[in-house]
Amino acid sequence: MTVMDALAAPFLRHRFRAMGTEIELLVEAHEAAAALTAAEEEFHRLEALLTRFRPDSELSRLNADGYLVAGPDLLRVVELALAATESTGGRFDITVHDALVAAGYDRSFELVPTDVAVAGPPSIGRPASVTIEKGVVRLEAGVRLDLGGIGKGYACERAAEILATAGPCLVNAGGDIATRAGRWTVSVETAAEPLTLELCGGSALATSGRDLRRWRCAGHELHHLIDPATGRPSNSDLLRVTAVAHDAVAAEVAAKALFLAGSEAALEEADELRIPAALVTEDGRTICAGGLA
Repeated sequence: MTVMDALAAPFLRHRFRAMGTEIELLVEAHEAAAALTAAEEEFHRLEALLTRFRPDSELSRLNADGYLVAGPDLLRVVELALAATESTGGRFDITVHDALVAAGYDRSFELVPTDVAVAGPPSIGRPASVTIEKGVVRLEAGVRLDLGGIGKGYACERAAEILATAGPCLVNAGGDIATRAGRWTVSVETAAEPLTLELCGGSALATSGRDLRRWRCAGHELHHLIDPATGRPSNSDLLRVTAVAHDAVAAEVAAKALFLAGSEAALEEADELRIPAALVTEDGRTICAGGLA
């Protein structure tokens, strides 16, 4: 995902690493040092709360104890995730933590070996086993959460709110993009020529795919997009999906749900729900859906 430098107004760019990916902040302003610093700090703050790779994070404490009086950010992300599970018929599911670990994704991705010795048994998602009451998140025994994708989308939106105090802005977290005001041109990789999209007035974009976060076990390729119905990495015929939505959380949910649906169902769903999406199939085709041309 590339943000093209065809901007009419002067803009500032800041890059750093957080949440296991490269973060890029753009703001149309002559001076925005304080906002850029604050937006970066927000990413690091949310990562410390929402990651499953730090034992002292709020999420890790919830996973370990099975319940937690959650802070406002963890509470909101879990609420958004449960709503997404319902709206996608269970395809978007944050209870796939143990399935990810079983597949070999048991540490920050840059530390995952390229060839995992042994994969564990599948673990089926159980979203109904997560409840929220009076600020307390409870998990049924044996259930643990992973907030990787939706946490990143949430962080994009929070950082964009901060940057917007300085001017029109864009936040790019490894291909998950949130914007505020302005017109932003992005180039999306497809099976053939790059697809150029313009994001306007606060729209967002996210990509889910199995072409980057992948590894091998016993001669088989594995990846991080778990099918909750099987507890294993999805066998979708899609390689990658890019979806556009009103915010980065919604875009993240849409991209992952469409990927898990497979190309035929994803095309039908994107068209029906008017979700602009680019579907890249494993056999090298690019399908534009949901009004995207």
